[in-house]
Amino acid sequence: MSGVIVHEWLAPRGGSENVVEAMLECFPDADLWTLWNDAPTRFARPNLHESWLARTPLRRSKAAALPFMPATWARARFSGADFALLSSHAFAHHADWHNRSNVPRFVYVYTPARYVWVPEMDNRGRGPAARAASVFLRGLDRRVASAQDASFVAISNFVRSRIQDTWGVEASVIYPPVDVSRIQKEEDWARHLSDHERHLLDSLPAVFILGASRFVEYKRLDLVVRAGEAAQIPVVLAGGGPQRAELEAIAVRSAVHVTFVDDPSDALLYALYQKASVFGFFAVEDFGIMPVEAMAVGTPVVALNVGGAKESVLSSGGGAVVESTSPGALREGVERALSMDMSTARSRVGELFGSERFATELRTWITPPKSPKREA
Repeated sequence: MSGVIVHEWLAPRGGSENVVEAMLECFPDADLWTLWNDAPTRFARPNLHESWLARTPLRRSKAAALPFMPATWARARFSGADFALLSSHAFAHHADWHNRSNVPRFVYVYTPARYVWVPEMDNRGRGPAARAASVFLRGLDRRVASAQDASFVAISNFVRSRIQDTWGVEASVIYPPVDVSRIQKEEDWARHLSDHERHLLDSLPAVFILGASRFVEYKRLDLVVRAGEAAQIPVVLAGGGPQRAELEAIAVRSAVHVTFVDDPSDALLYALYQKASVFGFFAVEDFGIMPVEAMAVGTPVVALNVGGAKESVLSSGGGAVVESTSPGALREGVERALSMDMSTARSRVGELFGSERFATELRTWITPPKSPKREA
């Protein structure tokens, strides 16, 4: 099939870009449309189309470009394509929303634009310009989504509910791909570390709770420290970002030892998963790849009873969810996670969230069933 894959903008790194790569593997002949491409090496394709925004300074500021995105996408045309797969976390689902191209439309939704609908989860929606634009954009976004003759899929049941609440649209669920088979193929990721990384790994406590992500407020790494204190287990925080100084101050005051691992490589991150006793994840994410990766190597997860991580933990049986962040609830959650048998969870994670499962479900969703042959 020769179709069109539409994605908001392309960055060198990002979870949604990983999904786009998996989509392109399923449909290698598809054209790729985007507002602008900031990853020309990663997405070097002769059939890649950028919008007019790519030729302006607006590409450097998503907040400033926000008001121009819906109209830009609405003017897109995909005549001659077998299908249009719209990969949307902002306004990509607005692309030719009247369907003047007359092609089957499939909308894969990471979330309705968070900086428009849930700005408390995204700093880009908190500025005065974004708040003013959101009043108009909410109405437009709901009208466009609800008026489409398209099939909608969400990345989680958590997002599926948000789609219903914001757009009034029914969606099914296809979880995004996690490279579970690659992570599980290596029994000991420490063998792939540099000498410096191996020394760092060996210096960590025998038992610890791991938190890993960008060091930003909504990732709630402070709660990983609090969970370690509640369970009296040392803490390791891996990543980097603007909240580093604040987390260091929390670590100084902590009743347990906190170790920082700066910007780990993939191999070191996977080795940290393998060595950790528990992976703490208290961000309210639409899906949450890292908890799945941790469970893939057999490390149990403690997560909040809300968001996409709750789904992956409960459906795979790979950890515990907590109803609150009180010391008692956190301690009980860590203790439950530590007592879990992860042998079944490891295989369940691959079945539910692996890349192969994603490819099968994506092709089934988009590829039309073959018409039965007529008898002569």
